[in-house]
Amino acid sequence: MTSLIHRLIIVSVLPLIALDSAGAQENDALTAVLDQQPEKVQQRFAHRHPYETLTFFEVQPGMTVVEALPGGGWYSKILMAYLGPQGRLIGVDYAPEMFKLFGFFSEEQLLAKQTWVDTWTTQAREWGIENSARVDAFQMGALPEPMQGTADRVLFIRAMHNLARFEDQGGYLATAISDAWAVLKPGGMVGVVQHMAPDGASDEWASGSRGYLKMSYVIEQFEAAGFMLSGISDINFNAEDVPGESDSVWRLPPTMATSRENPELREQMEAIGESNRMTLKFTKPG
Repeated sequence: MTSLIHRLIIVSVLPLIALDSAGAQENDALTAVLDQQPEKVQQRFAHRHPYETLTFFEVQPGMTVVEALPGGGWYSKILMAYLGPQGRLIGVDYAPEMFKLFGFFSEEQLLAKQTWVDTWTTQAREWGIENSARVDAFQMGALPEPMQGTADRVLFIRAMHNLARFEDQGGYLATAISDAWAVLKPGGMVGVVQHMAPDGASDEWASGSRGYLKMSYVIEQFEAAGFMLSGISDINFNAEDVPGESDSVWRLPPTMATSRENPELREQMEAIGESNRMTLKFTKPG
């Protein structure tokens, strides 16, 4: 990362901006939402820093926010409550054909991806979140025309490594970034939280197949698409995560892929915590 310092402004985490009274109320609202999350979710706050991250990305109630790879809804449930009834959350999944490239999805699972938009939105609406934002969805490469130019924020939270991994087999990362550009309003922002490879790692290792990408690579991809880098924060840095080229991000919590049957190794991985992550903010010029 040190090689990028001359290009980047390190944004201090607290305070990010001087808040007026309205801003303070919005952050009080975010605090209230986070306080209401289940204990299992709150246990991850020390690693994922949702308050600082969403504040850095300038997410506010009433906005339309696109969330890449919402999955089971760790961030989605926070966003739905925080954006409120005047807001809108749009989930977006990988293109269905990309899942074939992983090599471990069953035919039944691959078939289910064909109806993901309907199944995910139905699931999200059934979470029963009070005063929830409206929920919609699309799949990468199939952005509906009515959604174009409607979003205030697009969030890629731990969602870019597989797009990069399979880029040469279908242009999936380029398509995802193109969709982000198309769905955003002029002046809208992209927020990225991504497992960060050491600068000295080989490009082959940092291709996304191990979960990690180089910060310089991520910045290059967004700038090539026309986005302007507007901030970087150390919110999600973790100096304890120093992977070697035989390591993958899934050795760490919460996956613990290498230590499920090894209590001693598990203890070592838990001591490291979740991965070292870049936190970047890009703006679509207005």
